[in-house]
Amino acid sequence: MSSSSDPEPAPERRAAIEPWAKISSAPAGDFKIFTIRSERRRSPRTQQAHDFYVIDCAHWVNVVALTPDRQAVMIEQFRHGSNTVELEIPGGMMDPGDASPVAAGVRELREETGYTGENDRVLGQVFPNPAIMSNTCYTILVENCVRTHPVEFDHGEDLVTRLVPIDQIPGLVAAGKIQHSLVVVALYYLDLDQRSFFGSARTP
Repeated sequence: MSSSSDPEPAPERRAAIEPWAKISSAPAGDFKIFTIRSERRRSPRTQQAHDFYVIDCAHWVNVVALTPDRQAVMIEQFRHGSNTVELEIPGGMMDPGDASPVAAGVRELREETGYTGENDRVLGQVFPNPAIMSNTCYTILVENCVRTHPVEFDHGEDLVTRLVPIDQIPGLVAAGKIQHSLVVVALYYLDLDQRSFFGSARTP
């Protein structure tokens, strides 16, 4: 038995993590909004083969929409996975007809809230869960938003629009009132882009 004073083993030194070589890939399920494939890959460290499952679905967009008086256009909706009503920002899947993530974000904002704006652009992008998912989520900023259209809900949607003063958002996140991880990421991208928006609410 080693004593507590024995030195810890040195960490493994490797030049770089290598991709795992793909041996095979096959469909494993089709569930309308996503498909699953089974992949067999070889570990570059042990050379042993392992099976993994990957979820494929369309890319996603979420939209940080700001009104001229510094309010965020947000929505409330019931989420079946968490069985909760969540305060979120507009968003959804990119459709085949969307020319770009920005176009998809503008469309989702208009359909879900009736709001349109200007100066729309990509704030950032993340992999929602790179361990098991292949898609990307883009955060779109739209400024000077006003309501110009009626809402156009999908058959499975039931949403309510909420206008939230931008300086209240950090407190809502801290209090657990905004819990959707991709929404929190989007709001962080806004913070990185426009530090002055959240500056007054920061804790020194």
